[in-house]
Amino acid sequence: MNVRKLFILSLITLFAGCATYASLNYDKLFGYAQPRERLVEASSPSSDFFLNQVKPIIDNRCVVCHACYDAPCQLKLSSTAGIDRGSSKALIYQGTRLTAATPTRLFEDAQSTSQWRDFDFNPVLNERTQSPTANIEAGLMAKMLMQKQAHPLPMKTQLEGFDFSIDREQQCPTIEEYAEYESKYPDWGMPYGMPNLTSAEYSTLMSWLQDGALMNAPLPLTSEQDVLVNKYEHFLNASPRKVQLMARYIYEHLFLSHLYFSDLKESTPRFFTLIRSTTPPGQAIKRITTRRPYDDPKTERVYYRLIPVESTIVDKTHMPFALNKQRLANWKKWFIDSKYDVAKLPDYSVEVAANPMTAFIDLPVKARFKFMLDNAQNTINAYIKGPVCRGQLALNVINDRFWVFFLDPDKSDIPEVNEFYRSQADNLKLPGELESNTVPITNWVSYSRQQARYLEAKSEFINKWFKDGQNLTTDVIWTGNGTNPNAALTVFRHFDSASVVQGLVGKPPKTAWVLDYALIERIHYLLVAGFDVYGNFGHQLMTRMFMDFLRLEGESNFVTLLPKDIRHVEQSSWYEDQSAQLSDFLQRNVKPFNQPSQVPYQTDNPKKELYNILQTQLSPVLHNRYAIEQTGLSPESEQALATIDDLKGGGIRYFPQIIILRIESESGQSQVFTLLHNNAHTNISSLFDEQRNRDFDNDDFTLVRGILGSYPAAFLSLNEKEIPLFVNMIAQVKQEQDYVKLLDKFAIRRSSTEFWSFSDKIHQWYKKDQPIEFGLLDYNRFENR
Repeated sequence: MNVRKLFILSLITLFAGCATYASLNYDKLFGYAQPRERLVEASSPSSDFFLNQVKPIIDNRCVVCHACYDAPCQLKLSSTAGIDRGSSKALIYQGTRLTAATPTRLFEDAQSTSQWRDFDFNPVLNERTQSPTANIEAGLMAKMLMQKQAHPLPMKTQLEGFDFSIDREQQCPTIEEYAEYESKYPDWGMPYGMPNLTSAEYSTLMSWLQDGALMNAPLPLTSEQDVLVNKYEHFLNASPRKVQLMARYIYEHLFLSHLYFSDLKESTPRFFTLIRSTTPPGQAIKRITTRRPYDDPKTERVYYRLIPVESTIVDKTHMPFALNKQRLANWKKWFIDSKYDVAKLPDYSVEVAANPMTAFIDLPVKARFKFMLDNAQNTINAYIKGPVCRGQLALNVINDRFWVFFLDPDKSDIPEVNEFYRSQADNLKLPGELESNTVPITNWVSYSRQQARYLEAKSEFINKWFKDGQNLTTDVIWTGNGTNPNAALTVFRHFDSASVVQGLVGKPPKTAWVLDYALIERIHYLLVAGFDVYGNFGHQLMTRMFMDFLRLEGESNFVTLLPKDIRHVEQSSWYEDQSAQLSDFLQRNVKPFNQPSQVPYQTDNPKKELYNILQTQLSPVLHNRYAIEQTGLSPESEQALATIDDLKGGGIRYFPQIIILRIESESGQSQVFTLLHNNAHTNISSLFDEQRNRDFDNDDFTLVRGILGSYPAAFLSLNEKEIPLFVNMIAQVKQEQDYVKLLDKFAIRRSSTEFWSFSDKIHQWYKKDQPIEFGLLDYNRFENR
């Protein structure tokens, strides 16, 4: 930094310390605010300075709390557009609203900073006269950084005077309101409730802000990327109706995914988003923006285009999806080369578009099912990594850990099955057809009856099918053809967030799902394509209530493989103290299918046997990525860590949902683990009083190698010699203060001066270990204990 800049910063800091500008009129001092042009050519020195010096600080110190829908004050600092857009006082997560809110999706619902001002977004950068003094004194980001420097984080183990609750009241001051904010909350500078930036980081950011916060224009594609973008766009936008219907189907399933070209073998891939445009390949993109991906585009022809992801990749929303020669060949084989006719393209009326069983009735069921299973982790990830950055109400519909299996699409590809799905289109309607303003109770009755009709028809169909000579064995389960690791998945719930990973992770769980085509498709259109995070309370409640049906259906498919006389007993045991209505529903859901299982059970614990059979059957595609083995630690250390999974009940309730551990081995190498707290429930059919259904005595842990989950609540650091002590201290936790003692010994708390360096080490390890899946973690759930 040159002498002039240093002098100006010193002068500004002096003025700020004396509160000279606390009550001044910004318009008189620095002129009226208006959006400024901040993007500069990617090859310019200012762009280089931002990309290489400023952006890494913003990413690793700011984006870790300001990236998802629930970023404080909707301030998303993960892109140049988000930084310039600024903050809003409006809440996205407002579960009691009676009418749907206006969407405020970055890159979609407004195309310029001026338009965002019309949405009541307030700048965090100076938009008045662009001078060094004005850029600091009239810039909210600068003032917040200066405030933290003037009021460093208190030197206390547990911080006081901060509200870290997920539903805390947000302040979201404008620059005009900042003086009052600073006076009321002097310790609330940025980063909020985290250690200060280093002097070098602070100087870099302040220098950038002082010079007008110039940022890079979008980076150009490489010639190889450009060629492949054109290739895929032309493939998806050919004229035949088959192709148009296929492309619509692909878009409605991948619109949230981060697509990349795996054939390029890039060390750091460029990610893309699939969008709808009114313009064909070769022309400038004119994005079609609607609430849902299937809403009426209001144009004669829709084109599907690939645009680069301009935001920093964060774990919570990152769903990498590889585009390559094999995938393209599969799509062509499944959707284009198959023999079927599309006489007429479906319209976009909500009665058609909201129901995939109607909209895509002409596409072969086998093609649709294979498409969704080919990357089933991505399919299920969309349920979890979509706009629901938080959602206890949405997630208390699932258990904390369960396994997911799928019917084999080849074995179910028979004319009778396809015709059955066609005949049930009306009974497979979803709440998305009610759009974003819903009265839940009256509609609930209608959908309950509809689901009952479908289950009755399904039971009648499969009874006849297996009665006519077909054997019901585990052969109906998809094995990924011995090569696809998506054939078995594990879903973890972390209270108000969730994760899904490939493989059967942890010990056999209480419950499991088996998904057929109709079920996996309906869950996608319920939770992804048809879900509106801006919808009213009724819409969100209906989504949650309908998901009860689909979860029960998936569980029922699994217990169908058990002996006939214990199916209802087993599923009913997952719902202690069930209501009479639920009991009746379970009876309807399971008992009507009365054909025997042909699985050769030998013991009085058939569920355990079934898990063993499926694990053996799927063994070629089950990997050991998350197993506590080949960690670089000694076998004795690995064995000691593995015993954590044997713990149950006791003081586990005092542990947060996700803890990340970094263990340094005797050889000096570091290994990262994630400790997951699985909450047990007696019953997950209750809508609101989840705490009443908690079964603390059956809480347990799953310890995995690597990173799992987007929202760590604690960091622990230890060396290999300390593993026996660490495991023993976990086992000895009986009350809150015992857990705090564990933290005293091993934690890197949010108040620690080592916090940021530890965070950097975790991210560096994650990026090196999983370069495609890597995304920045989110610290909005980080505890203060």
